[in-house]
Amino acid sequence: MKRFILIILLLSGLNSFTQVADSEKKLKKLRADSADGWEKGGLVNLNFTQVSLTNWAAGGQNSISTAGFSSLFSNYKKGKSTWDNSLVLQFGQVKQGGKGFIKSDDRLQFTSKFGRDAGKFWYYAALLDFQTQFTVGYAEPNNSATKISDFMAPAYFVGALGMDFKPTNNFALFIAPITAKYTVVGDDSLAFRGAYGVQAHEVDGNSGITNFENTRLEIGGYLRLMFKKKIMENISYQTNLGLFSNYANKPQNMDINWDNLLNMKVNKYISASITTSLIYDDDVNITISKDDGSTPKVGPRTQFKYVLGVGLAFTLGDK
Repeated sequence: MKRFILIILLLSGLNSFTQVADSEKKLKKLRADSADGWEKGGLVNLNFTQVSLTNWAAGGQNSISTAGFSSLFSNYKKGKSTWDNSLVLQFGQVKQGGKGFIKSDDRLQFTSKFGRDAGKFWYYAALLDFQTQFTVGYAEPNNSATKISDFMAPAYFVGALGMDFKPTNNFALFIAPITAKYTVVGDDSLAFRGAYGVQAHEVDGNSGITNFENTRLEIGGYLRLMFKKKIMENISYQTNLGLFSNYANKPQNMDINWDNLLNMKVNKYISASITTSLIYDDDVNITISKDDGSTPKVGPRTQFKYVLGVGLAFTLGDK
């Protein structure tokens, strides 16, 4: 299954790469004509849904859901140097019946990449990526005994050195053979259990002291692909794919982070968006409960998230 998913992802990247290569001459001219300086902008979506039922024969529950999504960028170009920055913020909550609000979406990601022209659309490049979430997460809604995540628990820092192929602002392929991935689990109760791949608790036989780790360092290789396209006048698409392989531990089981955004504007302020996220991390164990009451299965799993939103949309800065 993992190999099949990886093949699909790589084929998608190769298709985008082929489209770029076919128009290389045109892109060279566009690049030469582009001006130095800052390019800033982004997209902000705010969505709200309410369901109210009174004497409804078919049954159901009243519900309220709110969600916010923003994708912001700030890029700089000066001579042979480029500096690209992006910030993604997502948060959503849902309330059903008489219960309180529970979290439905939560993400904070910042990426910064600096490049120095190496010729023919290639750049010597360094990348820093940071990911975490805003608030606490529970396996069971609002049950503190089932806490599974929190702000900076986990948090991921990726620092990479490599080469960046960037023929246009709409396509970039970053390849880094030297990469450090630093995982932080700031919550001791989670680190104690060895959540997100950090060292779980163990008792020192001599001192009797219980030790555990809040951090984990991995060294490996990293690939990041970005492609965006304006499909129609009011429809745009963007995909971001990140692959990381730990050289020292099961390098064939790559960590996958793949995000897609399809945005469709109805008018100046109303839009619909579809976002998907696919994640696989061999160090993150997920419990799958069985209906028959037998022992739950615990192990790494492919994670997938799909969000459809319709609401207010604001475009900021440059297109």
